Amino acid sequence: MRRHTIHCLSLLTLATLLPGLATAHFQTLIPSQPIVNPESNRQIELDLRFTHPMQGGPAMQMGQPERFGVLGPEGDQDLLTTLNPYRIENARAFQARYRFTRPGDHIFYLQPARYWEPAEGVMIEHYTKVVVDAFAGEPAWDRLVGFPVEIEPLTRPYGLWRGNLFQGVVKRDGQPVPFAEVEVEWLNDGSVTPPADAYVTQVLRADANGTFSYALPKAGWWGFAALLEGPQPVTNPGGKKVPLEQGALIWVHALEMP
Repeated sequence: MRRHTIHCLSLLTLATLLPGLATAHFQTLIPSQPIVNPESNRQIELDLRFTHPMQGGPAMQMGQPERFGVLGPEGDQDLLTTLNPYRIENARAFQARYRFTRPGDHIFYLQPARYWEPAEGVMIEHYTKVVVDAFAGEPAWDRLVGFPVEIEPLTRPYGLWRGNLFQGVVKRDGQPVPFAEVEVEWLNDGSVTPPADAYVTQVLRADANGTFSYALPKAGWWGFAALLEGPQPVTNPGGKKVPLEQGALIWVHALEMP
């Protein structure tokens, strides 16, 4: 859960009685393959949901994304028109397909529509990215998209074994954010039941240089979300000025070593 104070007692009581309401929101951007080899399928599917990954849902309604594209060997490609909406748990999500034609690292990125969270009294926008390596081409996995808030990986975000240490730097407008809070969740495939709420979302804090570290304890997809307050209030659907939460997200994949 984002650490914004909920001033309404009835909402706070409800969140206490129903822990599922008090979990972290994560924007997903999950490719069907983290690495594309010459002998593998050259086309991938990307799944975009706004959900609670560790708890397997519920999914929340996504508006039409503001930006969706890929930074790769062919430059910056706008992929917004490739998005196809679909419904999951009665909420709108999106899928896209992309076919690789050149070797190299491809950074898929998403700026979703802002989401109004009445329980927390904030508008939410999660700038999200994931890196897919194609055909072991020229590495560019630490290239920045240029989002207002962004995680710069210090560890290559693919080709990771379970137990590897992932490191990144939280940045705002290209500058490190000292002591930024980072939430971490595993994209649950249904095989893990957290024994308590504290195990759903891992929480850590970056150091004075904005750098954080996390050892990946299980194979699969891991989401890292640095949640920062926006520079100024924005208007919610009711026309009221409210705080803006800007999330810098990156997804990384770990594999079990044989």
